[in-house]
Amino acid sequence: MTTQELDKGHGLDALPGDRRGSVRLVLLVAIALIAAASLLMFLGRSQAEPYVLALLAVLGMIGVFALFATAAGILRIAGRSEGNPAFKRMLDDAFDGIAITDEGGRVVYANAAYCQLVDAQDAVDARPVERVFIGDPDVSEAVYRLLKAAREGRRLQEEVRVNALPGQPARWLQLRVRPLAAAGTEGCTVWTVADVTRERERQENVFQELQDAIDYLDHAPAGFFSVDGAGDISYVNATLAEWLGYDLAEIGSGGLKLSDVLSGDSAALLNGLGRPGEVKTEVLDLDLKTRGGKTLPARLYHKVAFAADGMPGPSRTLVLNRARDDGSDPQRAAEVRFMRFFHNTPMAIATVDRAGRIARSNALFARMFQCVLKGETDETEGRSILAIVAERDRTAVETAIARAAGGQGDVPSVDAALAGTGERWARFYVTAVEDDLDQERAIVYALETTEQRTLQKQVDQAQKMDSVGKLAGGIAHDFNNVLSAIMMATDFLLNAHKPTDPSFQDIMQIKQNANRAAALVRQLLAFSRRQTLRPQVLDLGEALSDISMLLRRLIGEKVSLDVEERRDLWPIKADISQFEQVIVNLAVNARDAMPNGGQLKLRTANVGEAESRTLSNKGMPPGDYVLIEISDTGSGIPEDIRDRIFEPFFSTKDVGMGTGLGLSTVYGIIKQTGGFIYVDSEIGRGTTFRIFLPRHVATAEDVAGAAGPPAAAEATKAPVDHTGQGTILLVEDEEGLRGLNARGLASRGYTVCEASNGAEALALIDAGQHVDLVVSDVVMPEMDGPTLWKELRRRDVNTKIIFVSGYAEEAFAKNLPDGGEFAFLAKPFTLKQLVAAVKETMGPSERDLDQPERRTL
Repeated sequence: MTTQELDKGHGLDALPGDRRGSVRLVLLVAIALIAAASLLMFLGRSQAEPYVLALLAVLGMIGVFALFATAAGILRIAGRSEGNPAFKRMLDDAFDGIAITDEGGRVVYANAAYCQLVDAQDAVDARPVERVFIGDPDVSEAVYRLLKAAREGRRLQEEVRVNALPGQPARWLQLRVRPLAAAGTEGCTVWTVADVTRERERQENVFQELQDAIDYLDHAPAGFFSVDGAGDISYVNATLAEWLGYDLAEIGSGGLKLSDVLSGDSAALLNGLGRPGEVKTEVLDLDLKTRGGKTLPARLYHKVAFAADGMPGPSRTLVLNRARDDGSDPQRAAEVRFMRFFHNTPMAIATVDRAGRIARSNALFARMFQCVLKGETDETEGRSILAIVAERDRTAVETAIARAAGGQGDVPSVDAALAGTGERWARFYVTAVEDDLDQERAIVYALETTEQRTLQKQVDQAQKMDSVGKLAGGIAHDFNNVLSAIMMATDFLLNAHKPTDPSFQDIMQIKQNANRAAALVRQLLAFSRRQTLRPQVLDLGEALSDISMLLRRLIGEKVSLDVEERRDLWPIKADISQFEQVIVNLAVNARDAMPNGGQLKLRTANVGEAESRTLSNKGMPPGDYVLIEISDTGSGIPEDIRDRIFEPFFSTKDVGMGTGLGLSTVYGIIKQTGGFIYVDSEIGRGTTFRIFLPRHVATAEDVAGAAGPPAAAEATKAPVDHTGQGTILLVEDEEGLRGLNARGLASRGYTVCEASNGAEALALIDAGQHVDLVVSDVVMPEMDGPTLWKELRRRDVNTKIIFVSGYAEEAFAKNLPDGGEFAFLAKPFTLKQLVAAVKETMGPSERDLDQPERRTL
């Protein structure tokens, strides 16, 4: 098909704006028809009839033939937008070769550029693309993909290299294909062929130049690397990779960071912060780190541009190896030694001017304070060392710098808090610079003391709690002696008075108050960890279930109780009554923190050794623990008093609302049990206490105790005979208490010998006094109880003894001889408790043997 035929029937005449119809031709036909009609009107009807029929026949014949021609496609009804020759002219004169093929693959249009590319005389001789390159297999593959895309109605572009005739250069052609979407051109495809040889040659030249540049850079006698803003190395030349012992291909795959090739904290110097928009170039003497871990001294010429927020962007760094030297350059060796001393010292160092602006710093200083200096982006003033100091301590540091800048020596060190989040501290030492430089007038040495202050604070708190505990324990011990005498005297009075006596109720009131005082003393001893515990293996789930009903009554109806128990809890070993006291005290405190109601939640869980290592609990060694968590939704504990809540008599409640011993008792019981307690609180959100008790591993003794005879429990219900026989040596330094105890024992049938201390007791024994049992206080003048027992065992290894004390037996058991058996009775005690302990320790008498059903408590 010719170009003219395409112009008439294959869509170029249908391009937008091409108007093929003629208005003048339509007007001419209309005028002719009107003239014919007018002429026929002048003729008569009879004369005009044949002419009218002939005209109608001609018009009808023309209409029929037009219909057939339109149906056959010979004629087309053109719209207003058809037939603009400017578009065809544009295609004809295009630089790229353009060809249009029909559904059968025949070329229906080809411009001059296409004919020239395919060596065709005109469009009639032009071959389609697939036939032009049929002899070149590489091009044929690309043409096949283009044909496939054309059939699927897709656009596609390929670049192919066309081999030329011998002696002629090869050409690069760009082939593009797209379907022709104009009306009436269904199945037609537009092919575009462009000669891109020169462009490809330019690209190859640029690529070759780039390859040469990379080759020159790779094998230059200096190292080079580039780092992005995240600290990842994006490029390393071959020379530097060889120095560091890395495979260049391995580095190219990524994963190498700046900290992998710089020794110590030196990476912080290259990742340092700057002023927004600043382009900084600096020379740094640092140690590089090889793949094998060795150091390599180098001089770095580092250039980096900073973004608007002061963060570093991609950097470029030139590296000079300073290790390759035969030792003939002492200056270089001295510079390397100083560099290693300066950057590897465990003290942060910086030089500053009079105003405190930082001129230079070592690696440790950059690492320690770069997060603090992030906000220091003053365009004119630069980074100031005062920015790393908390505002309240800046004056002291500023004064020290001013004194050093003025040439004064022996400037005192300054302890200051550091700015930023969290509590950090540092000690600053400032010295003067001898050189009269404007930018360096003082040297500041900074030593971070955060960890030291934290440890010191913990030690001080521990010493404080220990001192308070000793004081409380001492007071409790002395008070126990007084209470013992009061309770013993009330027992005598109650035995001498009948319930109907008017004074009986007064005596009972005295005894009840004495018991209340004894409970208060027990709380003091619990805090000082000197109370007597009776630990037993506990199932924590059962213990919490037993106490949950009591807790519901204590917290009231406004507070809901949620107990979340784990079924497979590990066993613990604790005093059940003291453990319940811990839970009750914490629950009461939670209730008081929620006056308008809230939720109290108890949760238990096992904490294995691996999990305990991940916890940030200070002072708790790794191990297996059972966690008891008590949380509330109350008002919370202010941070400024959180460290004091376990102190005795410290309370935030109103006067008369508490003794201030609740949490101190909890603290003492947990510590004496071998556990740990921690508190987290947020104002307005609530408080959570976490108690960690060590897991108990059952021993043979535990198993034997659990399998004891059930008859023992029944025996305790039998009546008890508190009388007995034998000689008892009573050793007590408190004369009043000693007299009451002796009177009570004598009233039960015992013979009592008295001594005020251990020395008097030994004197009685050495004088020939026979005793069946020794009842001795622990703390006494001249000779205490444990020393007395040691001396008694030298004389008679079978000597029986009962120690009485206001302290726990664990407090003095370590001072007793190995293998000795003793009984213990905690002060204050009643007459009934004393005689029961005496009879149980001495064993059954002859009268008791006749009555085996009676056993001593």
